Amino acid sequence: MIRPAGFRGAAFGDAEDGNGRDDLDRRAFISDELGISRAWAFVRQVHGGVVRAVDQPGSAGSADGLITDQPGLPLAIATADCMPIIIEGDRSVAILHAGWRGVVAGIVGAGIEAMKALDDTPRRAAIGPSIGPCCYEVGDEVRSAVGDYASRTTSSTPSVDLWSAAAAQLSDLDVWRSDICTYTEPGLRSYRRDATTERQVAVAWLPES
Repeated sequence: MIRPAGFRGAAFGDAEDGNGRDDLDRRAFISDELGISRAWAFVRQVHGGVVRAVDQPGSAGSADGLITDQPGLPLAIATADCMPIIIEGDRSVAILHAGWRGVVAGIVGAGIEAMKALDDTPRRAAIGPSIGPCCYEVGDEVRSAVGDYASRTTSSTPSVDLWSAAAAQLSDLDVWRSDICTYTEPGLRSYRRDATTERQVAVAWLPES
């Protein structure tokens, strides 16, 4: 798992780690490796802009983000090209699932506002592995919707740079970016590359001590 430096409780998994959101055996493996509870909170991801505040494990319904101020409660999302984003505050943590639709729907800003609603101050954010502008070929409607982050793939076809779009929406925070593309990295799940139904997970939590 990738553990961004300077974060208290943030980890981005790969294909080998597996989908601990849905596979309880892989959840146990990941939890034990990270030293966290096996009782995770998660959502049914719908490519929108809703963030749920939670204080207990299990499904929080349909949304694309979770936030908690409860130490010891892991939050998880699953991805296979979309961005996993973790935001840490002084006493809370949020995790977001952000594809182009989520970026346009304001999921990043919703995560920041959810933290402020808990009377906390967002301090830092981590953008984990996802499809990069090198490979994310899109049509004009997506480039228009995302705005100023049009790019080109390595094959010179139109793409968008979701990494930079998300970083701009996190501009007041200290932002860590993996800049690892799921399409080109064989150790990561990619829907665009393989049409896979498999996912990897990102996990965020507040340490209990």
